[in-house]
Amino acid sequence: MTNLEIGALLHEGKAKKVFRTNREGVVAVQFKDDATAFNAQKKAQLGGKGLLNWEISARLFEALETRGVCSHYLGCLEPGWMAVQEVKIVPLEVVLRNLAAGSLCKQMPIAPDTPLEPPLLDLYYKDDQLGDPLLTEARLELLRLVSPGERLQLETLSRQVNAVLQGLLAAIEITLVDFKLEFGRKPGGTMLLADEISPDTCRLWDQRAIAEKEGRILDKDRFRRDLGGVVEAYGEVLKRVQGLGPTPRHYR
Repeated sequence: MTNLEIGALLHEGKAKKVFRTNREGVVAVQFKDDATAFNAQKKAQLGGKGLLNWEISARLFEALETRGVCSHYLGCLEPGWMAVQEVKIVPLEVVLRNLAAGSLCKQMPIAPDTPLEPPLLDLYYKDDQLGDPLLTEARLELLRLVSPGERLQLETLSRQVNAVLQGLLAAIEITLVDFKLEFGRKPGGTMLLADEISPDTCRLWDQRAIAEKEGRILDKDRFRRDLGGVVEAYGEVLKRVQGLGPTPRHYR
C-alpha cells in the first residue's frame, strides 16, 4: 500500500490526465478510454482502452529500465493509474521508423513495407494547432528547443529504445513498424523518456497474420482506418506482453 494522495488536475491531454500528489516531484497519471486520430479530428470512447495502454506501458517501461533506459515511470497505483516523476515535457516528438508505412509513404516515393536501414528518425514540433510539423535542421535550430548535446542524447536514447523494443516484441511475434517517443526534463535538466509506450503510440503488426494486410494491424490504425476490433487488438498486444515478465510493480 502507499500513502500517496492524489490532488488537483495539472493537465489533461488526449489520452491521459496528470494530477498533483502529496509527494514532491511525483505526479499521478490516469489513462483514459478516449481514442483520437488526425490531431483529434476523429474522436471516440473505447471502453477498456485506457486500462490496456496503462498495463502495456508499465510493462514496457519496466522492461526498458532493466536494459538501462531510464524513464519517468515509478510504478503502478490502482488499475489505470501510474506514478511518474514530474518532468517538463520537451515539445518535440521523436518518430523512429523501421519499415515504411503511414504518412511516410504519402509524403515520399517509398513503397509500404520497405525496410529502412538504418531506421529513419524524424523530429516533429509538438503542437496540435500547427499540425505537429516536421522540423528541418534550420527550424530546429531556430526554435532552440534543445541544445546540440540534448538532441544527440534524445536521438541516442530513441535508437536504444528502438533496439530494445524490437527485440522484445519480435520474441512475442510482433513487428515494431514505427513509434513516437516524448521526453521530459527533471529539475536540474536530466532528460528522461516520458509519456507512454502503447498501441496508441506504436505501429505494431502481428507476425502470425503477416499475409493479411488488415488482420495484422494491432495498433491505432484500426481506429484511424475504421477497421474495428481496436480494443481486441490492444488486448492481444497486452496478452503477449504479459509473457515478457512479472506483474508491474506497485509504487510505494
